[in-house]
Amino acid sequence: QEQLVESGGGLVQPGGSLRLSCTGSGRSFENDAMGWFRQAPGKEREYVAGIMFSGGTKHYADSVRGRFTIDRDNAKNTVYLQMDSLKPEDTAVYYCTADTLLSTVIRGGGAYWGQGTQVTVSS
Repeated sequence: QEQLVESGGGLVQPGGSLRLSCTGSGRSFENDAMGWFRQAPGKEREYVAGIMFSGGTKHYADSVRGRFTIDRDNAKNTVYLQMDSLKPEDTAVYYCTADTLLSTVIRGGGAYWGQGTQVTVSS
């Protein structure tokens, strides 16, 4: 089965940090752009960050730029999202996605999606 699985979510206090991981299985995602989306209660799923297949180009939503960092390790078939200076408004289920083009990922996600991992930022 070709799939993506997120991990690393949890409960953190405002100002804290979390590192999310998304690992592919069933195929290599090394030639795909990958990214992260999130969905908060009562809101539409929104784009967070994207990275091209080589890791050389990264892109961020305005809401997270300067606080979040996307990276990947193709040897591990994994993409990461380092989240620093977390705010309560970052609370959401975070999903990873993959597709051939970074532009496709940025505009709405790709052909492959994970099941999501919950991030809760609260005191």
